[in-house]
Amino acid sequence: MSEPSRRARTHLTRSRRTLLGLTAVLALLLAGCTSGSGSSNSTAGASVTLSYSVWEQPQFATMQKLAAQFHAENPNITVNVQLTPWEQYWTKLQTSVTGGSAPDVFWMNIPNFKLYAKGGALLPISDQVAKDNVDMSNYVSAIADAYKWDNKIYALPKDVDAVGLWYNKKLFTDAGVKFPDASWTWADLTAAAQKLTDSSKGIYGIAANAADQLNYYNTILQAGGHIISPDGKSSGYDSPEAIKGLQFWVDLINKYHASPTLAQMTDTAPLDMFTSGKVAMLYGGSWSVLSMVNIPYAKENVDVAPMPKGEQVGGVSNGLGNAIYAKTKHPIEAWQFVKFLGSKEAADILAATGAVIPAYKGTTDAWVKATPEFHLQTFVDELAFTSAYPSSVSSAAWSDFALKEFAAAWSGQESVEDAAKHVADEMNAALAKENQ
Repeated sequence: MSEPSRRARTHLTRSRRTLLGLTAVLALLLAGCTSGSGSSNSTAGASVTLSYSVWEQPQFATMQKLAAQFHAENPNITVNVQLTPWEQYWTKLQTSVTGGSAPDVFWMNIPNFKLYAKGGALLPISDQVAKDNVDMSNYVSAIADAYKWDNKIYALPKDVDAVGLWYNKKLFTDAGVKFPDASWTWADLTAAAQKLTDSSKGIYGIAANAADQLNYYNTILQAGGHIISPDGKSSGYDSPEAIKGLQFWVDLINKYHASPTLAQMTDTAPLDMFTSGKVAMLYGGSWSVLSMVNIPYAKENVDVAPMPKGEQVGGVSNGLGNAIYAKTKHPIEAWQFVKFLGSKEAADILAATGAVIPAYKGTTDAWVKATPEFHLQTFVDELAFTSAYPSSVSSAAWSDFALKEFAAAWSGQESVEDAAKHVADEMNAALAKENQ
């Protein structure tokens, strides 16, 4: 799995929608969908072809393998796996939903889920889960809970992710710095980043990018703050704890000069800097594994450790769910396929590829063993204290604004306090609008 594809999915659709735009999208979804009961043309034993939409090329072959395995067990149901690149995925899905022709089953992510659930685009599956005795406790709870809306289940979890501290063993050894471990704190990282920075060689200790899931969401939680309140009605960005979590990154650039500037990281992606030996540390996702192992320099020289602690441990996790279109003509067969995708059998197949961590508990060993070059158990262990990716119906309105506003703080054009206040005000307005 490439870094850009996975990062993109965690950062929503970067269409820079305004709140008005989101309201329009919601209206279109509501206009294009029924109440979500599904309209069955299914006939027991009849041959049925389901469409299944995904967005990641590195997982496409695995999804085809899963579809083939399902067909082998259910000969009357054929699954046509459709690959749509991330850049077009959500636009195409929105268009097909409003036109009444969406795929029978499709990938859903946490940032977009509530918009589509409220818009009536997804088939609720709580009754099917209960009837078929699907044990939801088999899934990582943060992800399973994230796909509930109005006390109903709308997707079965597919995978889960975590963030860790990737580090360059060679650069650490050359600088005489001890490798990071579970005892590290923010202070340890800051001190190491300064020692690892060598301006004469163009090497920096860390890439302190203005990234949400990869960077500041985690440190805000580690400082004891939150991004969105538990009731989903208010922002936490302007709290002292959140400001502390944001300031940590800004200081690495502007105070300690241990990171490339935001402009430098815009010109050259932090992952590219890291895998070429120009950055010694990088907060990176479990989805970066295939990128790392397929680059000879990285495969030989890097490893991963837990994120350093702030006031406490903490982190955010995104994860995909398999959802059914509310107006599918084959809800019975679509559920059978989604149930299979949510099974341990499917999770074992997914884990063996090394691409993503299955959300099904007890299947992570195969994922860890698939890439023995790195200590991937680090990511699995961090799932014990991660929270679901923060989201609301209007996620795009406030998260895109936050990325733009915080860029000014990272660049030294605005104080962290002012940026956080502006983001909180924008977010609170968006949340008030959606809660009316």
